[in-house]
Amino acid sequence: MLYSIIIPCYRSSKTIRKVVELTMKELEAIGKTEYEFVLVDDCSPDGGETMAALMGLVRDYTCVRVVELAKNAGQHNAVIAGLNAARGDAFIAMDDDMQTHPSQLKFLLEKFEEGTHDIVYGYYPHKKHSKFRNFGSYINYLSVRILLKKPKDLKTSSFWVIKKFVRDYAIEYKSAYTHLQGLFLRTTRNICSVPIEHFDREVGTSNYTLKKLLKLWSNIIGFSIVPLQMATVTGFIFSIIGIIGAVVTVIHKIMRPLTQLGWPSIMVAICFFSGIILLFMGVIGEYIGRIFLGMSNNPQFVVRAVHERADEKENQPEAPAAAVKNKEDV
Repeated sequence: MLYSIIIPCYRSSKTIRKVVELTMKELEAIGKTEYEFVLVDDCSPDGGETMAALMGLVRDYTCVRVVELAKNAGQHNAVIAGLNAARGDAFIAMDDDMQTHPSQLKFLLEKFEEGTHDIVYGYYPHKKHSKFRNFGSYINYLSVRILLKKPKDLKTSSFWVIKKFVRDYAIEYKSAYTHLQGLFLRTTRNICSVPIEHFDREVGTSNYTLKKLLKLWSNIIGFSIVPLQMATVTGFIFSIIGIIGAVVTVIHKIMRPLTQLGWPSIMVAICFFSGIILLFMGVIGEYIGRIFLGMSNNPQFVVRAVHERADEKENQPEAPAAAVKNKEDV
């Protein structure tokens, strides 16, 4: 079985070699000698340092292939680019910062090779993130539970192993708003998770800003109509409240004719309900906007080039047809 290890790279010139070489060592230690690395440079803004490190790995190892993206696509789209270029029978995703540590890979593969699950996630009982990042992860967990109907006991991360048919289905998704959990959950429910250790980030800080986290979180709506259903239910509830309030006001006025109806309360009600209306108009607009962008074929990613050693290319099967790329031999 050929294992494809997909690693999205962003400003990872100081860590990526260590990640790759440690992963090779761990795979060899557990008897896995057939593997390839697909390293995706997500247009790192570091003056070419990340690409230089990746090209060094291509020159040193025949099992390494580099997908160079022409513009930043985001982590999930970069993983999809890697899955398109991969040629394996099973697919592993890791991060480039040593937090998804290669030493933990054996626990995922041990569970995966039981053959009873299509996807195996590694999860962290104790995360080495900031309080803000952990809070964001909890919000994302609740959102996925509610919107995507994720099983309550399933815990996920960016460290996972999937079967080939899951990959084949995932790369058929062409929208630019990729959410990997959404793709996997609508492919199969035969998923499990195993506890692994979360390591400290070796260099720098997380590249996820609040804006990027919100953008990634918003991609969930592409896999669920629950927000639209919530808008309908909320509208119905407030309509009932409005009718009851109107009836109570009329009865109160009849029983106490001298009662003055307050202008401030009217303005508060107008502002509140206007806000609710605008909020859900925004949700509906987001769906319509994504439909428009999908129809205009806004790409998930744009591949500038794929770099690999010529001798490796001659001995490998072709990647899936969905992986459109310009090949460049080293």
